[in-house]
Formats: sequence, C-alpha cells, structure tokens
Amino acid sequence: MKVLIINCGSSSLKYQLIDSETEAVLAKGLCERIGIDGRLVYQKAGLDKEITEAPMPTHTEAIQMVLDALKNEKTGAIASLEEIDAIGHRVVHGGEKFASSAKVDDAMIAALEECSDLAPLHNPANLIGIRVCQELMPNVPMVGVFDTAFHQTMPEEAYLYPLPIEYYEQFGIRKYGFHGTSHSFVSKETAKFLGLDPENSKIIVCHLGNGASVSAVKNGKCVDTSMGLTPLAGLAMGTRCGDIDPSIVDFLGKKLDLDAAAVTQILNKKSGVFGLSRGLSSDFRDLAAAAESGNHDAAVALDVFAYRVKTTIGAYAAAMDGVDAIAFTAGIGENSAEVRTSILDGLTFLGIKIDEEKNKLRGENMKISTEDSAVSVCVIPTNEELAICRDTVAILG
Repeated sequence: MKVLIINCGSSSLKYQLIDSETEAVLAKGLCERIGIDGRLVYQKAGLDKEITEAPMPTHTEAIQMVLDALKNEKTGAIASLEEIDAIGHRVVHGGEKFASSAKVDDAMIAALEECSDLAPLHNPANLIGIRVCQELMPNVPMVGVFDTAFHQTMPEEAYLYPLPIEYYEQFGIRKYGFHGTSHSFVSKETAKFLGLDPENSKIIVCHLGNGASVSAVKNGKCVDTSMGLTPLAGLAMGTRCGDIDPSIVDFLGKKLDLDAAAVTQILNKKSGVFGLSRGLSSDFRDLAAAAESGNHDAAVALDVFAYRVKTTIGAYAAAMDGVDAIAFTAGIGENSAEVRTSILDGLTFLGIKIDEEKNKLRGENMKISTEDSAVSVCVIPTNEELAICRDTVAILG
C-alpha cells in the first residue's frame, strides 16, 4: 500500500509518500510560503532535491503541485494518482473526542471544527488539508492521526488542572499534551530495542527539539506529559517559556501596557532559550557555540533547559514509581551529546551510568548507558511520518 502523509501548517505543508510494506520513503518534501508566493521542495528517493518557485494562493494549489510532482514523467515516484491507496493526515488537536487515530468522515470533520479553538493556529490548517485532499482525490480513503491521542490515557489526577471544575466541564480546559505521535512511536521503539515487555515497562520519552516535551509511559500507555492545554506549557523551549507563574501574564500586561494576547505572544515567540540568551538564538547549536566562547547568557539558557528536563524526568520517575528506560529523541535529543550529559548529570540517584564514548556517537537506535546502569538510556530517532503511515494502514485494514 502506498500512503501519502500530509502535515498542513497555516502557510506550509510537509509530505511523504511511503510504501507501507517496505516502509521505504518513495518521495518527500514540503511547500512553503503558501498564500504569499509559493515554493515547492520535492525529492524522490535516490535523487537530489528539486525546488520550484510558483504561486500557491491556497493549500489547493500547493497539494496539486505535490501531486503533479509525484507523477512527473521524469522524477515522479508514481505513474498515476491511482497508485496512492490512502492518505494519512497529521491533526494537532483531537480534544477528548479521539483517543486514537480514526478514519476521516463528516463526523470527524465536525468534531475537529468544534475543538479548533483549542488549537487555533493548527487545526484549521489541518482541516484545510483534509478538505483539499477530499476535493482532489475524492475516492482515496483518509485517516486522521492526532498529536493529542496518545495522551488520552492520562488519569484524572494528571490531566485535571486545580481550577473550578466547571471550566473543564464547560470549556474543556485540561492538560492534553502534544507530540503524541512521536511519543507513541519512540516508546514502542524503545521497548522493542531494549527487549522490554511493552505491557510491563516504565519508559520516559524526552522529545527535545525547538518544541520540547517529556512523557511518562507505563505499560505502553501515557500516564503524564509536560505540555498542557496548549504546546506553551512544560519545558523551556526554543522560544516558548514553558511552565511559569500565571500571575506573570497580568504583571507584565500592566508593566508593559499590553493585553493578555500580546503577553502570550511574548511567551510563545520571544521567550525560552531565545529570551534567556537576550535574543541571541533559539538554535541550540548557536547557543552551545556561544557558551563555549564564554557567553554567560547562552550558558545559562542551556542550563535552564537541561534543569527543566531533568526535574521533569525525576517527577515522572516518581509518578510511575520507577523507570526502566529513558529515551532521547528529536533534533536536540538525537544530536546533542552535551545536552544529554547535562540533563543526566544529577540523576545518578536513579542508578544511571552513561558510556561517554557511546554518547558521542550519532546514528540509528543507540544505547548510551553502561551495562551495569540501573536505568537504560537510549537515543531513538523519531519518525512521525512512519507512525502516521502505520496508523493509517492499521485503521484501513
């Protein structure tokens, strides 16, 4: 089965065409600057990237360009659109309505519209992608795969906020969590890689990128995660502040004469390690280089990031009454030995021992803890597109 994976943003679109039997990526790329001018990046497996500048007023033109590239006579991955057997859509927020991936139908679309106010920057774009594919390929079955679904197994004590319960009942205000597709994929891969019983294991997944989150996975199910009602909560991130005293919003609003929306924009776009480094960078590579050169602000920003991850790992070990494995994934988690070391320093009380030579390596699944470490520590590359493909095939049978 050939599965087209679509991940729509407000002005961008990522895609992959995957052969589900071999799990090989046949082609991949992205569309950028949709609604501005338009840029298509396309790469067939084994060939160089092709870049096409062309108008993309809406997602309809963008997806049409993707389909045209996929069936291009010279570099296309398929001869015709009839070879596309299914489409898997990444959907950011499924609210409480979806605890797993599901086939796209009118009821799903209505439900996604209802919870769009919980993810106003993402869900409308995801819905646009679904509708455009329905228009251009009306006979191809589609599946929605939700960032929030994996976290729907959290117990009430983990997902409820200590606010008047009416706000949860009326408005759905609770912890939802995000990066769920990645957390699900990596937790399963970790168990398989280490030979753990998925139904009798305690795994902490650290998805560390510009957006970052940690999850506690007990017996194959998520029991807690660091992001909340929105992706702003939890760890310090590239430009997001993570958990702070909520009174800061009112305090800053009064001091800077800003409304709540403007302050929230600061918390989302100008905070995190970017804000702590005085706007130097949100890229951890830049910060590491600056810290190495003696930049105190960059060093502190990295320390704050590592401290937040470390204390969250400790909290989740307590929540699960122990931990068998810790998995690092995503851009920073997979590639920064220094960040991993900084996080793991101070967790020796858990019996963690790191093989520093292995920790310096990069590549596929790796165990970076020593054989006598009480907790196995791994680097497990995430693959959200493959996870979406697998869910799509499983749902459609």
